[in-house]
Amino acid sequence: MEHLLPVFEALEQGNVKTDVANVKVYEQSHTKHEQVQLLMVKDENGKSILAVGNGPLFEELEGELLQENKKVCPLTHANRLVLNRYFDYTAPRAFGTKTATVGLGDRLGLASPGHIETIRNTSAKPVLAQQSIRELTLTNRSMNDMLDAASFAVFQEGYTGGYGADGDHIKLESDIEMALSLGVSMLTLDCSDQIPKNLESASAEEITDQYNQLPEDVRKRYEEQYLNKNFDVNGLSLSYDEATLKKYVLQYHEAITYMIHVYETYIAKAGRDIDYEISIDETETVTSPLAHFLVANELKLANVEVISLAPRFCGEFQKGIDYIGDVEQFERELSEHALIAEYFGYKLSIHSGSDKFKVFPIIAKYTKGVLHVKTAGTNWLEAIRVIAEVNPDLYRKMHVFALENFEEALKYYHVTPDLDSVAALDSVADDQLAEYMNDDAARQLFHVTYGLILTAKDENGQFVFADEFFATLDKHEAEYRAALVKHIGKHLDLLGL
Repeated sequence: MEHLLPVFEALEQGNVKTDVANVKVYEQSHTKHEQVQLLMVKDENGKSILAVGNGPLFEELEGELLQENKKVCPLTHANRLVLNRYFDYTAPRAFGTKTATVGLGDRLGLASPGHIETIRNTSAKPVLAQQSIRELTLTNRSMNDMLDAASFAVFQEGYTGGYGADGDHIKLESDIEMALSLGVSMLTLDCSDQIPKNLESASAEEITDQYNQLPEDVRKRYEEQYLNKNFDVNGLSLSYDEATLKKYVLQYHEAITYMIHVYETYIAKAGRDIDYEISIDETETVTSPLAHFLVANELKLANVEVISLAPRFCGEFQKGIDYIGDVEQFERELSEHALIAEYFGYKLSIHSGSDKFKVFPIIAKYTKGVLHVKTAGTNWLEAIRVIAEVNPDLYRKMHVFALENFEEALKYYHVTPDLDSVAALDSVADDQLAEYMNDDAARQLFHVTYGLILTAKDENGQFVFADEFFATLDKHEAEYRAALVKHIGKHLDLLGL
């Protein structure tokens, strides 16, 4: 720790532009509170926060004392909570319905500095902490790991513009309670378990039989509210005949009931602002405008305050690649979904939104720049690109492993890459390996195998890839940051943000 003393001495004099061998100083992190100055640095032991001064903040930060008023503080969960108490910009916040937000999921805990640089001077706000229970499980991370990484990144970058934290695609009430107790500012409720999966193939008679099994008071209320009525939705005319109403009530009644229950039980009683997002996109059923309106109107009648809603759009929003489908049909339906969202006063949310460059201008046009877009896996793919560029041997080993374990990964994700189209690894020179990340099939190969790659261990219980992977990205921090600024910047530009 003695090698940090020159940095401490400069910090005492208010100078953070020190040049100490093997110590990187994050100048934007420099901040003061009463008699204490803080500065984030990185040396051979990793990142830490240097604290100089005296007073409650200095005492509360855990770390190693070098001198009476100098402390080296590791990036622990406890120290993150201290920062949150003293610097409110390091804690996540809700943004409501009037601000464009971009979910920038960080599976590695390394991407947020690049994300902050990308979004800092745009009209959007970042949701830096965004991972589903599935993603956390696959990477052996906790929700606190996710929150800690985002908070420390905000501190490192001196970013005071506000950021969000999303308990993404949560299904279970126990997970909802856990996420809210840890301080997430956004909760995305995944209702796919409450939406029947086989209704599209059911006959009219089967639908009627199932519908008639619903309680009479439920059927009567829906029929009185919607049957043979016309709704003018900002110029869009919507009406429900008997067959249509029965189908959509069967499709969404259980989900709507759950949405209302979660809101009343958890969101409304949270004692703070929560961005409550409804997800009905993780199904095989395309959400028609009529279905979207029914769900939204039921939530409004129940006084549920929704911040954003994610329909299942026509075509395919597969992971890590551009939109697949009829762009003209998408534009027609997207324009109607946007009208419905505007009518009810919430943001339209685009899930699996990374790399959908074909339709980003359409989305920007009809949402008028106020929307929520989720990205996640594309940030992992940019990490893979960096690995391919700077550590080709590691990339080659990961590529082989991903091919061998692709079928296992399909238990968790729906993708349809033609792996036969991927160039044979032994035919590609080292300086061309990064080109794999421009190939749709190779992108999806890596997109879905991330958890298996990051957690693979050998017969001795040692990580096969993870240690070298993280060490490489740590060494090439600037390259990863630049890759994210370029790639996510393209997203924001095309979305008009």
